[in-house]
Amino acid sequence: MGWNNPPVRWVDLERVLSGRSAPGDGGDSPAWTRHRDRYEPPPLLSPARSSETRPGTPYAELHCHSNFSFLDGASHPEELVEEAARLGLEAIAITDHDGMYGVVRFAEAARELGVKTVFGAELSLGLSAPQNGVPDPEGEHLLVLARDPEGYRRLSRVISHAQIAGREKGKPLYDLDAVAAAAGGHWVVLTGCRKAAVRRALERAGRAAAAAQLRRLIELFGPDHVAVELTAHGLAEDTERNDALAALAAAHGLDTVATTAAHYATPSRHRLATVLAAVRARRSLDEMDGWLPAAGTAHLRSGAEMAQRFARWPGAVERAAALGRACSFDLHLVAPDLPPFAVPRGYTEAGWLRELTWAGAAARYGSYDERPGAFHQIEHELTVIEEKNFPGYFLIVHDIVAFCRRAGIFCQGRGSAANSAVCYALGITSVDAVAMDLLFERFLAPDRDGYPDIDLDIESDRREEAIQYVYNKYGRDRAAQVANVITYRARSAVRDVAKALGYSAGTQDAWSKQIDRWGPLGQAKAETGVNGSTLQAGLTVNGSTLQAGLTVNGSTLQAGLTVNGSTLQAGL
Repeated sequence: MGWNNPPVRWVDLERVLSGRSAPGDGGDSPAWTRHRDRYEPPPLLSPARSSETRPGTPYAELHCHSNFSFLDGASHPEELVEEAARLGLEAIAITDHDGMYGVVRFAEAARELGVKTVFGAELSLGLSAPQNGVPDPEGEHLLVLARDPEGYRRLSRVISHAQIAGREKGKPLYDLDAVAAAAGGHWVVLTGCRKAAVRRALERAGRAAAAAQLRRLIELFGPDHVAVELTAHGLAEDTERNDALAALAAAHGLDTVATTAAHYATPSRHRLATVLAAVRARRSLDEMDGWLPAAGTAHLRSGAEMAQRFARWPGAVERAAALGRACSFDLHLVAPDLPPFAVPRGYTEAGWLRELTWAGAAARYGSYDERPGAFHQIEHELTVIEEKNFPGYFLIVHDIVAFCRRAGIFCQGRGSAANSAVCYALGITSVDAVAMDLLFERFLAPDRDGYPDIDLDIESDRREEAIQYVYNKYGRDRAAQVANVITYRARSAVRDVAKALGYSAGTQDAWSKQIDRWGPLGQAKAETGVNGSTLQAGLTVNGSTLQAGLTVNGSTLQAGLTVNGSTLQAGL
């Protein structure tokens, strides 16, 4: 084998070959996980096979929530794409609440299965506070679909600005006029669900009020960028409501499009969706009675089934397919560039890195005559670093370490960076890679894409000082803390499900303590006395048969920072 890093991380390869189980949380991150594996489609859903299954009636689902609509959607993005492929849909949109967290997984699965993708979001307008613990969350919804990559960028910026403006997790703050101004003709707005302005006005105040809200959307976004959404979930009021909406669309010269407003992939996920609704509201299912949907119908459907459901409103299904095709594009995200590092007059980044490195080498190793091997190794590493155009990256890391040293903050580089003599010379690490005969290519191989990993351990009590230093140096529009997604572990899944099913706090605690914190939940049935229905629901929430546990919410990685050469919003 070569000296390049294999597809799996070296630490994982060594662990597997040694027969050891995967480790648990070894640090202070709020939700430790392994690196996400590359998506592998189910054998029966190859791209060729999925295209063969397309029915005679074309249809695209334009309103769809994944489990990245935290505790609202009940299916992984991959599950939604797989079901769309099985049903033969023309395209499928992902429209999670106030975020684009699931789009990468969604796009990867769709690319593998040959399904067209539409990217959007459902914006929550007028929130006064985060909505966890509320049976029926407040706010007004606005469903936005990006027409093209520029629309995706604009929508991402709007969401980012709103999340920052809200100054509190779970409470984005949108200004509708500013949102409309940002669209620039690159979005399509659907009139949305029962919590959207048009439907809410229709149900509360009648057609005249709904017409006023529809005209407001047309004024804001333009008649060519608004469509009236029809849903049919088998409820008694569906026909009357859709007749009214179709009449409003005709009166204003707008198209109607059919959607399922899907919150899960298949009917079997309905029970999980109700449990998640109870968990989100911090209530039992009994207490949620009256707040939950009357039927488990918010799942994906084939074009043939949609055509049957919407036969009363001709063209709505076909127009959904056409709009899906028009708005579909593949997602190609580009890694952002680092900001240029300020160097003394007369130096380039590469020249200044050499200056600092050789000065550090003299302090660490003495003269060339004393340690010629070390100096040869440093020269080799600097050559590779320059060929990869990474000098600025090493200068940024060195600058953070130097700040910590000046401020008396404990800071230590670790991981594969210890294999670098340059990192040792710069004071980033404290391991003499030359004396220890460590392999530099494990840290940075010439033919490896992307920046190498340099992990810095900074004492927790003063970590915020280092974070503020980075903000002050690069600006809050170019530096940000990294978000991570918290997923259910086995114990918390059983505890929350037991609470949702109405079991006492004592029972919740007793059952959860019988579950191994890190072990597979699927093994628990034979080893514990946990109630079968609770365990089965917990197993589904935990997602042990899936790629990862079901998402709970987003959080901030305590010591993860990203620094960008342009503003973060401009780089989207």
